[in-house]
Amino acid sequence: MTRQRTLQQIERYAHHLLLEEKSAATIEKYLRDVRAFACWLDGREISKEVTSEWKSHLITQGYAPATINAMLSALNSLLEYLGLQECRVKFLKIQRRLFRDAGRELTRAEYDRLLSSAKQLGKQRLALLAETICATGIRVSEVRNITVEAARQGKAEIALKGKIRIILLPEKLCRKLQKYAKKQKIASGAIFRTKGGKELNRQQIWAELKGLCKYADVEPEKVFPHNLRHLFATIFYQACRDIAKLADLLGHSSIETTRIYLVTSGVEHQRELERLGLVS
Repeated sequence: MTRQRTLQQIERYAHHLLLEEKSAATIEKYLRDVRAFACWLDGREISKEVTSEWKSHLITQGYAPATINAMLSALNSLLEYLGLQECRVKFLKIQRRLFRDAGRELTRAEYDRLLSSAKQLGKQRLALLAETICATGIRVSEVRNITVEAARQGKAEIALKGKIRIILLPEKLCRKLQKYAKKQKIASGAIFRTKGGKELNRQQIWAELKGLCKYADVEPEKVFPHNLRHLFATIFYQACRDIAKLADLLGHSSIETTRIYLVTSGVEHQRELERLGLVS
């Protein structure tokens, strides 16, 4: 199999993912991973031995097990599309984590400092964007659904994988969104845009949030859009203790996925052990 042929197959595979109604983020991730595989393949024929070798290669590169499994998921999807099911590889077995690394957990106090820093620096769009993600639990890819119309109606409709999810927007947030849109002369459509009028993409949002870290005295490892979604999940669950409702709000088809968001930090886990009072 030539490298050119492999790349052509990947392009057809990209069209297949569109027809499967995969999200833009999923398509971007899958294509990035299968192109990395194609580059490593270097024109060789795909076989079970070769795909197993790719798995071993990823392990030796020091990737985290979850990252390796995500890359293998993309490869298996491509293999299934190519009719090469016999070449699929098994995922690494990962023990369920009992608690989350505190070094990556964004706290409420740190979130408040990020907002304060953004406002002090005159970054009103960024402050409002962070509030919007954290107050609704939306994915960064769903920011485009926060429109002028949604702010007026108090809800946003998000279509993903053939399902439509309704996101309710807090009244105070709606007022702030409408005020910002009016000030920016945005009459309709997406509220969060670049100066040129284009919708903000995930890379721009990620970079702008990272830029706040040194001013807010928050470790950069804790600051990324998905962690704002995690903070929403944590605070919402602490308030209502309804995991099924939280799963609906986050757009999860499985409650098991939602459980990952609710894993406590190591510090909190330690406190729970101390409260047991089992050491005299």
